[in-house]
Amino acid sequence: MGKTFVAFLLLLSTFALPGFNRSADAAETNGLKHKFTHKVDLRILGTTDIHTHLYNYDYYQDEETNEFGLAKTATLIKEARKENKNNLLFDNGDLIQGNPLGDYKAKIDPLRKGEKHPVFKAMSLLKYDAATVGNHEFNYGLDFLDEVLNDAPFPYVNANVYKENKGKEKNYFNPYKIIKKIVKDERGIPQLLRIGVTGAVTPQITQWDKAHLEGKVYTKDIVKSVEAVIPKMKQAGADIIVVLAHSGMGEAQYSEMAEDATYALTQVDGIDAIVSGHNHKLFPGDFANLPGIDEEKGTINGVPVVMPGNWGSHLGVIDLSLTKSRGKWEVTGSQSELRAIYDETAKQSLAEPDRSILRAVKKEHEGTLNYVRQPVGETTADIHSYFALVQDDPSIQIVTNAQVWYANKQLAGTAEENTPVLSAGAPFKAGGRNGASYYTYIPEGTIAIKNVSDLYLYPNTIATVKINGADVKEWLEMSAGQFNQIDPSVTGEQPLINNSFPTYNYDVIDGVTYEIDVTEPAKYDGSGNIINAEANRIKNLEFNGAPIDLEQEFIVVTNNYRANGHFPGVRNQTALEMYPDENRQVIIDYIFEKGTIDPSADGNWTFAPIGNHANLTFESSSEAVDSIKEGSGIQYIGNGSNGFGKYSIQFPTN
Repeated sequence: MGKTFVAFLLLLSTFALPGFNRSADAAETNGLKHKFTHKVDLRILGTTDIHTHLYNYDYYQDEETNEFGLAKTATLIKEARKENKNNLLFDNGDLIQGNPLGDYKAKIDPLRKGEKHPVFKAMSLLKYDAATVGNHEFNYGLDFLDEVLNDAPFPYVNANVYKENKGKEKNYFNPYKIIKKIVKDERGIPQLLRIGVTGAVTPQITQWDKAHLEGKVYTKDIVKSVEAVIPKMKQAGADIIVVLAHSGMGEAQYSEMAEDATYALTQVDGIDAIVSGHNHKLFPGDFANLPGIDEEKGTINGVPVVMPGNWGSHLGVIDLSLTKSRGKWEVTGSQSELRAIYDETAKQSLAEPDRSILRAVKKEHEGTLNYVRQPVGETTADIHSYFALVQDDPSIQIVTNAQVWYANKQLAGTAEENTPVLSAGAPFKAGGRNGASYYTYIPEGTIAIKNVSDLYLYPNTIATVKINGADVKEWLEMSAGQFNQIDPSVTGEQPLINNSFPTYNYDVIDGVTYEIDVTEPAKYDGSGNIINAEANRIKNLEFNGAPIDLEQEFIVVTNNYRANGHFPGVRNQTALEMYPDENRQVIIDYIFEKGTIDPSADGNWTFAPIGNHANLTFESSSEAVDSIKEGSGIQYIGNGSNGFGKYSIQFPTN
């Protein structure tokens, strides 16, 4: 709506015209309160973690999908707007990186000055009102991010990323925006609402993208940063306040500078609604065990919240009931919900792709297809991640082999040339919260770039850390949190996998051999905090066929995300080297040099024997049944939950 019309409505509101409130206090004095109380139903729509999934297309499998894509979410957005014309649409970040289309526009056909990024070509059609940045917005560096945001068709807000300017600190982004919105009340009379919107991102961006951000920006605590701008927004006239929190839910007990702070934000005075995200989970839906959760209303501690999954899988919808009395708007009721584009149980699409979105980004989509279909080598057998969590796996082995190949080249002729090199890799696609189809599968034959991207999803760069044998063990103890504790005396069914543990934190370290004893409790929780100090899941840890020397130094090759983090073991590093090459490109170069690869895993880790009475189960793709190898101890049981297949596994016996 044009600025001239808004100004006209503001002018009208100063006169005693029907439906406009000149003085609520005077009206009440005259006993006319009921005539000057206005009610508005305002709808807030939210998306998060799109990760450049614009088309409903899986570039790794090279086929259309019904399970994700902003083109499908767009259909839900348009339907939700028809239901209530008083609406705003926000995006919660992690928008420009995450699939080959993002890499294509950053690396292969890089964005030119003044060129609108394809995500904004699509989103401009949907008329977003504002957005915030996610942690992955920084993966390609600040120069690229600045170029992208220069052409954003809507404002970006963030309150906790800072830079220094002439010795003084300054917000890197606009910390908030006051959006003026003309809405209609219950009598159809236009009303002016001023919506204050601010945002925040996980403070850990300065660790995860240290190579891009060090000396350029710094971060502050999410909660304190949002608290600081709320009075400013109110002073600027905000009637209600919406927070775009690119941060996971977090715990009831909050720690300053925590990665996940949404729950803590619900305890901050002055916030009327929150759009959350970051860890690809759902609310309402997940987190029912936290205090103050109302699943039916979609509130946390009374504040309406949505966390709409990832890749456009869900649209977040918050309906606010607003009442204006004495010249002030108040939230008098709310209802939050998620709307899915796909029914996992029925395996049924719930939304058709919006053709206007597909047309807007067709050129970039087709360019991405040409890019990912380029061949790089051959594999002598199928490569998959169906069983990556329960046995040594070729999809990880290829990554760790390529990393060692690269590191040895870099260390040749240096003082570290003779330091033993180990390699850490994790299964990025192993089902879990991303669904029953979220697995790597590369058939025997030609390997293309799309397959390598399927093996390694992120544009991380190679890094090495120097640690000792004791640190190697702690690193593995943290990774072993992937498994539930098993009671070997119980004959009933016991699930092996701890589904709350992110699979990208399940690092396998190649170059050593070890066993994982799941009868022991986990030593660390998912955040790396010690929960069982005496726990000892990692058994028979050996290097070169002998028990590892806890004082011996090793170079471990990994990625910038892990090397700059606070993973147990990693955080004790005595030296850190960051390299400019992406892990994914290193895999491409490795396969290209080898020409043909044998994707066999070397079996450097196994589960420790626990007897043959335990009935251990796990879930994987139902298609994995065709990939079970004889002697693996894995058997298919039948259908699992949410489209997964259910399997049992028998550990080796003494």
